[in-house]
Amino acid sequence: MEYNTERVRMAIPEYGRNVQRMIEYAVSVKDREERNRVARAIISVMGQLNPQLRDVTDFKHKLWDHLFIISDFKLDVDSPYPIPNADTFKTKPDKVNYPDNRIKYRHYGKILEKIIQKAIEFEEGDEKKALTEMIANSMKKSYLTWNRDSVTDDVIFEQLTELSKGKLKLTPDTKLSQPNELPANRQNQQNNNKNRNRNRNRNRNRNRGGKKM
Repeated sequence: MEYNTERVRMAIPEYGRNVQRMIEYAVSVKDREERNRVARAIISVMGQLNPQLRDVTDFKHKLWDHLFIISDFKLDVDSPYPIPNADTFKTKPDKVNYPDNRIKYRHYGKILEKIIQKAIEFEEGDEKKALTEMIANSMKKSYLTWNRDSVTDDVIFEQLTELSKGKLKLTPDTKLSQPNELPANRQNQQNNNKNRNRNRNRNRNRNRGGKKM
């Protein structure tokens, strides 16, 4: 019995070992015209085995690139596209550094912090006051969405002052909007729990032979 671990490693396993063997055969063909014919036939098979590539822009180009990759760039045929070389695929992309700035309160997110910084630039007046109240209401909504505990307006005011470094403030008599219902994710969770409890009670009553209320 031959195990896969003992076989030649497949460059692109998605095409399967039969396609790899066909490409190995194409490499061994001496006549160039015949080799080109075999290569085009293999491209047709590869396209049929991976129809999802048809959604990729210029999928034929992708198939030809895969053909050369599987052949370990040993296949010498006339490609309708520029023939890639091994160095093209061995070059590692530049490292993308993660932003090192930290979010003070994760449940508010970085976007809200940027909005706060933009609001600071507004001139004092009704527009800035209205924007500050909108930010505070958004903070309260986010807090209730991602935390189980309730929150008072005073806590939101304190955190807004902290995030804005004291440049955005609301008077203590400002009243933030009170959500009439729980945030969607918490409401859905409670509804699901109620449905499960209701079904569990119904099943328990049936098993006991009790009557449905």
